[in-house]
This record gives sequence, C-alpha cells and structure tokens, in this order.
Amino acid sequence: MAERKRKRAAEEWERRKRGRRRRMRRREGEGLGKRQVGWAGDPVEALGEEVMGRVMELLDARSVARCTAVSRAWRGVAADDRLWAPKCAELMAGKAHIPRLTSIRTGSKLSTYSMAIMDGKRSRITKEDLCDHAWEYRFTIAAPEYWRNLDPSWKHTGPPMRRYFHPDGYHSADPHDAVWGGHECAYTVITSFVGDGQIRDHYVRINRWPPLKVSRKDDWSWELSNHLYRYNSIPDADKKGCTGPLFPVW
Repeated sequence: MAERKRKRAAEEWERRKRGRRRRMRRREGEGLGKRQVGWAGDPVEALGEEVMGRVMELLDARSVARCTAVSRAWRGVAADDRLWAPKCAELMAGKAHIPRLTSIRTGSKLSTYSMAIMDGKRSRITKEDLCDHAWEYRFTIAAPEYWRNLDPSWKHTGPPMRRYFHPDGYHSADPHDAVWGGHECAYTVITSFVGDGQIRDHYVRINRWPPLKVSRKDDWSWELSNHLYRYNSIPDADKKGCTGPLFPVW
C-alpha cells in the first residue's frame, strides 16, 4: 500500500515537471515570436536607412520632423542633411527675405529649417531688419489730398517712393523726392514688455509722426503702417549674406 502511494506520488511529480517544461518552452517561443515580429515591424531595420530615407522624401516637413522622435535609428534617417536641404530650398522659394541666421554653416539643415520657420513668424522688427531692406512708401486714403497728389503711385505716374533706414538712426529718401523736402528725419524702434517677457507694445516711430504698427506677411516681408502712410519692405531674397538679425529674436 505504501509502495503504491510512493509510486503514484513519483508519477505525479514527473507529470508536473513535464508540464512546467512545456509551459517554459511555450513562453520562450512566444517571446521569440514577439522579438521577431518587433524586428520585422521596424521599417528602418527591415528596409534599411537608404530606402527609408527615400520614403521620408515623400513626406511633408512636419511629418519628417516628428519621425526624429521615434527612436535613435529613425532620427539618424529623419535628421539627415540630404533630406532637409531640398525642404529648406522649397520653404524659402518665393520668400521676400531670407533670414541671416539660416546662413550659419555649422547648423544642420533641420535646425536651419526650424529657425527659418520661427523667424518667418516673428513680428518683432529689429534695426537690422529696417536697415537691410529698401522700403516702398505710400500714402493711405486718409492722408490729405495734397500729399496724395505728390505720391506717383496714387496718380499712376511712376513707381512708389522709396525710404531707407540707416544704422545711425537716420532716415532718408531718394534725391528729388517731392514729399521728402530734405528735412532731418530720425527713427526709433520702441518695444515695451510686461511680465514673463511678453511684449505689450511694439512699433516704429519716425520723428514725431504717429507710430507705425509692425506686421509680417506670408512671404516674410514687413509692413509698417499708420492711418496716414505705410512702408513695405522690397523683396531682396537674392541679397548676398541674407538679411535680418544673425541671432534669433522672438
């Protein structure tokens, strides 16, 4: 009787032992399958960096930028200068002005693209912006009729008048400008802040004339305006060395 119990206990032990081995083999197989599926599911590993780079060429810039956050392998492909160089060229095509900070050669094309986007949205004008461009000058409908009659763009007898800002704070016009009159003219860029560095007020003032509100257009050109007249920066995307501040101004 005792011998039969011992034999039955030994068989039960062997049965449980075989069961544990089967469960362990099953778990190992499932783990291997997961690793295989994971490896096959990563396009960079499955297709290679070259093929993945060609795929990313078809994506828009925002999608490619998001790819840099997936993994280190994805960032190696998505941040490649060869991928971003044509996207930078596409971004700047047709723009009125090319930011000077994009000419920094030590930066990657991805950082160049990002800084160009941020600078294109900037509405805070600097002295470099004013001085680097020539400006078209026009009167508005609210200006006195006598002034408007002196503006060739109003009478369609010639191109708009031009104005120029100089680093020493002087403001000038072309020779023989009927409106200018040769009087002394100086400008000031006014920026006031509130808490947390937020801009409360920002404008350009010329002599004692009404302040000029600063605005930015989709082609990255500038406009300075009040109820009497407005200035528009003349496109100069082909200007050597680009334009604007060298360091970011937000």
